[in-house]
Formats: sequence, structure tokens, C-alpha cells
Amino acid sequence: MSSLLQRVLQHVAVQTTIPSGSLAFSTTACLHEIRKMARMRVVDNSTLGKAALASGKPPRVIHVYNKKGVATLGDKVLLAIKGQKKRAFVVGVKQKQRANIPRSDTNNVVLIEDNGAPVGTRIAVPVPSMLRGKSGDFTKILSIATRFV
Repeated sequence: MSSLLQRVLQHVAVQTTIPSGSLAFSTTACLHEIRKMARMRVVDNSTLGKAALASGKPPRVIHVYNKKGVATLGDKVLLAIKGQKKRAFVVGVKQKQRANIPRSDTNNVVLIEDNGAPVGTRIAVPVPSMLRGKSGDFTKILSIATRFV
């Protein structure tokens, strides 16, 4: 019985080994709540966001600008992306939402400059319409959005 268990464990270990040259393979699961070190997806058409997507190294949250330390829709976060620090607004989350608030498949952000202007000119995914009523500087983000949910 123990030899069977050893063979199963060896088989599982062989299947889970990762080639050393693969950079596009992430070993950690995407967090359902957005906190420090959560992987994000840049959904605007900025060159920095496209470069991060092409390199296979997704941006990670290094700070959440609220008291709880957990970001939800409309919160501002600080990202580490391609060796730079950039601010961003969260426009889509995987975590469970209240009624009538949409949930997305990935944790989505839109990059912004230090003055609040968006880096890109278009947003590729639908933006929740509840951001229209949320307090904060979303007017520039909502103006470049093409679709709302």
C-alpha cells in the first residue's frame, strides 16, 4: 500500500514541475479580494499595460488607498508594473458583490497619472455603471469608457 502511495506522489510531483524558462506561467491563484500582492489586469489601451500583458508579468498591488486594506470597485490602488509604480482605479473585481453590482472574471484596473488623468484613451471592458454615483474623481475614467454594465 505504501509503494502505491509513493508512486502516486511521484506522479503528482512530475505533473506539477514547472519548466525553468517559462515566464508566462503564474503559480499563485488570482485572489478573490484585492489586497497587497494581488495580480491585476490592465484594461485600458496604455502602452505600459500592453507591455505588461505581453511580457507575462501582471501588475501587482503594493498599496490600497483605504483604511481596510482591501479594495473593491472604485478604490484607488498603487501598482508595481514593469518596474514602475503607477496608481490605478479598480473597475472590476472577482470577489462576491452586493445585489445588482456586477462581478467580473478578473480583477481589472485602469491606470491613472498622479494628477488623476487616465494613461490610456479607451477602456476595453464594460465598466460598472454604479461608479457614476460613487464619490471620487471618476469623471475622466467614465468619459473614456465605451460600454457600461
